[in-house]
Amino acid sequence: MRAPRYSDWDTEIFSDAVIDQPHTMYTRLREATPLSRIGESGFHLVSHWDLIEEVLNREEDFSANLTGVLYEANEGQPGAFELPGAEQGAASVIATADDPRHAVHRSLIQPRFTGRIAAMEAPIREWAREALQSWFSAGGGDVIPAAERLPARVVAHLLGLPEEDLDHFRRWSMLGGDLLAGQITGDGLLNLAAETDNMRQYLARHLDLALQSPRRGRKEPLLHLLACGMQDDIISREEALGITTVLFGAGGESTAALIGSCFKWLSQDQQLADHLREHSDDIPRFVEEITRLEPPFKFHYRAVRTNCKLAGFTLQPGDRLLLSWAAANRDPQRFEQPEKLSLKRKYLKQHMAYGRGLHFCIGAVLARLEGRIMVEEILSGTRLLKLSDDQTPVYTRSIFIRRLERLSLDFQ
Repeated sequence: MRAPRYSDWDTEIFSDAVIDQPHTMYTRLREATPLSRIGESGFHLVSHWDLIEEVLNREEDFSANLTGVLYEANEGQPGAFELPGAEQGAASVIATADDPRHAVHRSLIQPRFTGRIAAMEAPIREWAREALQSWFSAGGGDVIPAAERLPARVVAHLLGLPEEDLDHFRRWSMLGGDLLAGQITGDGLLNLAAETDNMRQYLARHLDLALQSPRRGRKEPLLHLLACGMQDDIISREEALGITTVLFGAGGESTAALIGSCFKWLSQDQQLADHLREHSDDIPRFVEEITRLEPPFKFHYRAVRTNCKLAGFTLQPGDRLLLSWAAANRDPQRFEQPEKLSLKRKYLKQHMAYGRGLHFCIGAVLARLEGRIMVEEILSGTRLLKLSDDQTPVYTRSIFIRRLERLSLDFQ
C-alpha cells in the first residue's frame, strides 16, 4: 500500500505561505500523515521523530547519497531533478556518503576540524565585529550581509583560502542551497551551473596548490589535510574536492541562516533581548533553542535502496525521503511546549537540527560558537533592537533552507 498524499494541493510545499511559515504544514503532517508522498514525484515527507530515527538506523534500506532533489517542474507539478554523476563528488562525501566511505571521510576530517574550534574564538569575535561594523555605522538596515559574511570567512580560513576573495566566498557559500531550493528552471539553472563550475574550478586550483607541498601539522588548513589524504591514498581527488565543496557550502549558508534567525527573534522580543544583555550566560541556550525552532536545513534527503516498508507503506528503489528535522524538532512527544522558546529547557541539544546518529554535523560546535558570538556582539552594541517599520523580513524562496535573505533592523 502506498503512503497517502501529503496534501490535496501537490505544490503546497513550494507555496509562498509554506516558505514563509512552514510549521503549520509540519504540524498537520506530523499528526495525521507522518509518512506522506509528494504527488507522483517519488518523494516522501517523513515528519515524525520516531520515524526519522528509524530511517537513520536502516542504512541498508535508505542511502544518504544525494542522487536527485525535489523541484517544481515547468508544468507546476513536483518532480525529481536527477543530479548528473551523483555517485561522485559532493553527492557522496561526508553527510551524503554511506559507510564505509562515510567513516573514512569523517575520521579524516573531524579530529582536525573540531580540534581547531576552541582556538578560534578570538579571531571569530574580531571578524564578527568587522562584519557588523558597516551595519552599525549605517545606523541599521539590512543585517543579513553581516550574517553571511562571518561564516563564509570562517570556513574559508579553516580551508586555507585567501582572504581577499571573501566576496566570492559569500556568494558561493549559497550555491548548494540554491540547487536544493526546488526552483530549478531555465536561465536560473544555467547561471547556477556556471557559477558552480567557477567555484569548483577555484577550489580545485587551491586543492592542487596544497597537493604540490602538503603540510601535515595539526594547525595546517584543511586543504592540506585533504591533500595529505590524497597523497596517502585515503581519498581520491574527486572525494577531496567534494568534501571541500560540502564544507564550504554547508558551513557558510547554514550558519548564516542560524544567525539571521537569532537576530529576527531578538528584534521581536525586547524582553528576551534585555534578559540576554543582563544574563549573557543564557545566550548559548538561546542559540540552541533557535536552532531547534528554526533549523537552517528543513530536511535532508535519503534515497530508497530496496523494496521495503516504512510506517506500513511500501517504498521501492528510486523513491526518496525528505527527513523533516523542522517537524521533528517541534514534536510534542519529545518536547514540552515545543512551539515555545525556553531557556530552561532540559537536554537542550537533543534535537535534530544538526542531524542525528552517524551523520551528525561535524560543524555543530563551530555553528554554535559563531551564533553565540554574533548574538553577543549585536546585543552589546545596542540597547534596543527592532524590525524596521517599512521593511518586511524576506525568506529565500527555498523548500530546503530556512534562511532570511533580507532583515532590516533599527537599533538604539
